[in-house]
Amino acid sequence: MPAEMARARMPDAETAWTAVLRRDSSSDGQFVYAVSSTGVYCRPSCPSRRPRRDRVSFFADGSEAEAAGYRACLRCGNGGVSENVERARRYLDAHADERVTLQQLGRVAGLSPFHLQRTFQRIVGLTPKAYAAARRTERFKRTLRKGSDVTSAIYEAGYGSSSRAYEKSGERLGMTPSEYRRGGKGMRIRYATVSSPLGRLLVGATERGVCSVALGDDDAALAMSLRREYPHAQLERAGDGLGDLIEAVVERLEGSRTGAQVPLDVTATAFQWRVWRALQTIPHGTTRSYAQIAASIGKPGAVRAVARACASNRVALIIPCHRVVRSDGDLGGYRWGVERKAELLQREGARKKA
Repeated sequence: MPAEMARARMPDAETAWTAVLRRDSSSDGQFVYAVSSTGVYCRPSCPSRRPRRDRVSFFADGSEAEAAGYRACLRCGNGGVSENVERARRYLDAHADERVTLQQLGRVAGLSPFHLQRTFQRIVGLTPKAYAAARRTERFKRTLRKGSDVTSAIYEAGYGSSSRAYEKSGERLGMTPSEYRRGGKGMRIRYATVSSPLGRLLVGATERGVCSVALGDDDAALAMSLRREYPHAQLERAGDGLGDLIEAVVERLEGSRTGAQVPLDVTATAFQWRVWRALQTIPHGTTRSYAQIAASIGKPGAVRAVARACASNRVALIIPCHRVVRSDGDLGGYRWGVERKAELLQREGARKKA
């Protein structure tokens, strides 16, 4: 992004200082602050102790701060490579309606395409292509929710043709664009319930994959919860008990199938996908804090957003949000009850020691 455009995004000094005091992660990428007493520059969300105001200067980005003689903070990861990736990410946001090649993005970031691909995925949690696709889908869904017709939404979101939008809709929307606009009307979900060590277990699936995994005390309440999640879908109790799908979920609960892939059909924002993928990398029998997950996806100030992404998880066990706890060791919340979370962690920990 040109320096003039970067500076144009900067807030005034008073607003910037307020963002620094609040460690506001939403301001990351809009500016950096530099501290004269340490010679270091940081993101607004940096967890380090706040400096005195009279020692702080604000710059549009890391390159400006470095030109003024400051070095990147090692704690918040605002180094030169991170700044290059941030430039690439902002470029993708600004050109969501265009096809951006890796070579083109590399020129913007000042990195080779190969280096950019690896570094972008490490810092952002998605490849540049996957990130652009996720943002395009978010824009598509927002436009549909506003009531726009499907054709207008397709081209406003940046899809080159209707076939491209429909081709990708199953991966991100879990239904066709028209079905999504109608709140899922016409969508067919088959579900089954079984006994488990943690009470009753419900698994719901479309033809594309599992869309709901829930734990509860009785089948009627679980079915009602599924209806609330998908109010306009056609729900049908599966006569075959969903066969391999429900067996795979039960085996995950029992710890005998911890690594096998289960096809999913769930909707999520790009941020939620990043969090959920991070959760799926937590080894069986271990836990991570919300802060550790936030740091692992390159958003150390987004602890609350990580907690919300965990709470929005509709597929228990497959995406193991029960393995995320608070920094002080407290279990935190769990959509299906903190007692079940404690039991899950105890079972996994005991199995790891065996």
